[in-house]
This record gives sequence, structure tokens and C-alpha cells, in this order.
Amino acid sequence: MDLARTEVAPRKSRKESATRMGLMALPVAFFAVFFAYPVTAIVARGLKTDGAWRFGRIGEVLAQSDIRHVLWFTTWQALASTALTLLIALPGAYVFARFDFRGKQVLRAVVTVPFVLPTVVVGTAFLALVGRGGLLDQLWGVRLDTTVWAILLAHVFFNYAVVVRTVGGLWSQLDPRQEEAARMLGASRFAAWRKVTLPALSPAVAAAALMVFLFTFTSFGVVQILGGPTFSTLEVEIYRQTSEIFDLATAAVLTIVQFVAVGAILAVHAWTVRRRETALRLVAPEVTVRRPRGAGQWALLRGVLASILVLLVLPLGVLVQRSLDAPGGYGFAYYKALTSSDSGIFLVAPIAAIGNSLEYALAATAIAVVIGGLAAAALTRRTGRLVRGFDALLMLPLGVSAVTVGFGFLIALDEPPLDLRSSWILVPLAQALVGVPFVVRTMLPVLRAVDGRLREAAAVLGASPWRVWREVDLPMVRRALLIAAGFAFAVSLGEFGATVFIARPDNPTLPVAVARLLGRAGDLNYGQAMALSTILMVVCAVALLLLERIRTDRTGEF
Repeated sequence: MDLARTEVAPRKSRKESATRMGLMALPVAFFAVFFAYPVTAIVARGLKTDGAWRFGRIGEVLAQSDIRHVLWFTTWQALASTALTLLIALPGAYVFARFDFRGKQVLRAVVTVPFVLPTVVVGTAFLALVGRGGLLDQLWGVRLDTTVWAILLAHVFFNYAVVVRTVGGLWSQLDPRQEEAARMLGASRFAAWRKVTLPALSPAVAAAALMVFLFTFTSFGVVQILGGPTFSTLEVEIYRQTSEIFDLATAAVLTIVQFVAVGAILAVHAWTVRRRETALRLVAPEVTVRRPRGAGQWALLRGVLASILVLLVLPLGVLVQRSLDAPGGYGFAYYKALTSSDSGIFLVAPIAAIGNSLEYALAATAIAVVIGGLAAAALTRRTGRLVRGFDALLMLPLGVSAVTVGFGFLIALDEPPLDLRSSWILVPLAQALVGVPFVVRTMLPVLRAVDGRLREAAAVLGASPWRVWREVDLPMVRRALLIAAGFAFAVSLGEFGATVFIARPDNPTLPVAVARLLGRAGDLNYGQAMALSTILMVVCAVALLLLERIRTDRTGEF
């Protein structure tokens, strides 16, 4: 009997390894061809001269004072944005985790809308709020469009949901009776929170802080619109060196610097996620949510609602107001102007960007769901260095310069058998790279929760791996799959950094159309940009409301 078991165990291990490698094959090939190859090609184009590598160019670029200023500002504004976001969003995380109040589900979707909006739209919203002729300028003569404060507030607006959902998701699973027990033993409210709750929350807080730092460190659209010529992040500088100065060597060096920084951030983030998963196995499984009690809790709830209204809803409201504020009075004049192609900016009417974006986003969602679903299934098949490395690979597109990826597409995918420069599929492929991490992060916890013995029982009865997935996994993860598809759709709809290079003039996407309209002077162009931004905001909001309705996990995590 023991001999039979020892023979079965290696056979089972080999079968699991073969299944895992089979699941990883397509995602690895996809990332190798459409991520690693374009990025490597653009870096090589910048650092190679006559076939020889010029690594000395790295020191030359980093020695330039203007480049050092860009590096300093990129790091400084990311640290400041992260600290400010945590300060403002942590009370919101507590409210969503512990309190039950009317409209909570809708408000959670509203809080998430800014995160999936294109950075161009976020910059446009704050431009309408704090820029020249904006609301604050009209009421009090306050303009922040040329100062760093506008950038920091826009980053809080964009990343508020990251903290609320990441920290709030864990906070809602912590048993409040542990903190109450500490208070009964004589600890003050703050001491009980600091010694009991905060240590349990620290992995989630660290993970949220690292993600906010990552998104703000690689900020592009927000800084490009609000920063003006004075403020530039690495991503903006890569775009400037690539598309305006045509200095591929400097752009390649900055890409390498950003890649190294992002790799370090993701490595630390992976460590904090493992700590968080370990903590989750130690806490009470039930979720304790109740109505606010006492004047203090009601005051906290009102304060959080007020901060959401001012920081998140007001910029979106001003965006809508500016889209309706036409020269002849409030109305839909700017929306009607979207149907005309007389502006000379596009080869088609700007309204065509809506249909283009929807088609591209649907194609990108299909690609992201297939690639991300296979990757998530592979990551559930045991753990190890190979699996952790594969998981880190899937996260890289969130931090590596999208500008580099987009320009790399043009440089690398221009010869048979991958001559795709004139193909419509190029845009969905770039968008899918950003959507895959969201699919993986949404589906992975659900797949790991499926009892592995069910899969083993189905396999023992003769079911093929495909039938095991169809009969066992799919019924349990169907809702998670729909949510993953929804997030991939919303994110793909708003992708800008790569799409700005590869979207054709006769097929612009919504973010590209908004950026081009903002780049032209005139009230009509500005109004049309506001109108398109409003349409994009509404589409994203509807998608997120639908996701909240089908969500079964009420912890609020992504």
C-alpha cells in the first residue's frame, strides 16, 4: 500500500506540473510577444549604436540636471500623493467596512468611478474645477493648474478607491470584538486600535500605499494636463523625449530607470500581499457591519460623506456643468458639435470615437479574460518561485511605461509575421495588457477558495481538465468572471498612454479624442472635450453600478 502511494504521488505531481505549465503557456507567450518584445525593442533602439550597446549613455542621461529634476519630482509627488491619499481615504475605508447605511452600494460604485476613468478625463475634470476659468477661478479667483497641489488632489481623486477597497476589504473581516476586549481590559479607544487593529491592518495598508505610489509614480495624463511645462514625471518625460524631441536614447534610459523602480515596488507589494493572505486566515470569518451608533460615529460618517462629495463628486459634477455651459446658454450645443467633422482635428466626427472605443474595449476585454483567466487558473496550482515570478510578470504592465509599450508596438510589430501597424487589433492588444492584471486579481481569490478535492474527484471519475474547469470551477467563479470582465472593459475603455501612439486618425478612441481636443485652442474644442469626457464617465459609472449589483463578495475589494 505504501509503495503504491509513493508511486501515485510523483505521478500526480507531474500531472499537476504539466497542467500548470499548459495553463501558463498562452499567457507567457502573449506577454513575451506583446509586452517584453516591444519594450526590449524600443530600449535596444535607444541604447544601440552600430550594433553595439552604449550602456555609458545611462550615466550621461542621469547626470543631466533636468533629468535629475524629473526623477526628484516623480518620487516626491508620488510620496506626497500617497501620504495625502492615505490620510483622506483611511476614514472612508473604516466607514465602508464597519457601517451599514442607505445607498452604501451605490456610493461604493461612485467612489470607484474615478479609479477606472482615463487619466486624461481626471486631468480634464480638475482643469474644469481649478484651472483658468474653472469653478474656483470664477468664485474666488483661485487657480491651481500650474501648481503641484492640483496634481496631488487629482491623484487623491484617482486613488481614493484603492485605499477604500484594499484596506476596507480586510477591515470588514476583522472581528471588532478583539478591539472591544482590549477596551474592557482598560485600554483607551486609540490604544486598542493601535495595538490590536492596526497590526492586523498593516499588510493591507502597506499594499494599498504601494499601489497608490505605483500609480502616482507612473502618472501620465494627470501630470501632462495639469503640470504644464514646469512639472514632469518620468512617464511624461518619456513621452516628450519620444514624440517631441525624438531622443530615443534618453527615453530608453528613463524606461530602464522606471522599470527597475516598478520591479522593486512590485516585489515589496507581493510580499505585503502574502502577509495579508496569512493574516486573513487568522481572523474571524464573519463580517460585522452595523448602523452607526453615537454622535461620534454619525459625525465620522457625515465627515466621510462630505469628503467624498467635495473631492470625488464635485470634480465630476463640474465636468458635466462645463460640458453644458455653451456660449448661447446651457444646453447640448457641445454634444451636437460632436457629430460634425468640420473642425479638421479628426478625419471623422468626434462622436465616432464612442463607437471605436466600445469596439476596441470589447475586443480587449475578450483577450484579457482569456489570458487572465488562464493565468489565474495557473496561479491556483500550488505555489513556488516560478508561480510568484509569473504573478509578478502579470503585474508589470501596470507600472511599466505605457508610452514605451505603445511606441514599441510601432517599432517592433512592423515586419512579417507580426506586421500589425495597419491592423485594428493593435489597439485592443495594448488595452488588454492593462486589463489582464485586473482579471487575475479579481478571479484568483475565488479560484483559490474552490475546494481542490472537487477537482480531484472529477479527475478520478475520468473528466478531462477542460471538463473539470467547465463543470467544477466555472459555476463557482461565474460571477467573479463577469466582474473581472467588467473591470477589464472599464480599464480598456480609458487606456491612453499606449493608445495615443497606435490609434489611427480615422479611428480615434475617447481618451485620445479628448486629449487632442484639449490640445487645440478655442471654446468649442474645450467644450467638446468636456462632453466626450462626460460620456466616458457615464459609461464607466454604469458599468461599475452593474458590477456592484452582481458582486457577491461584499468586502469591497477589487
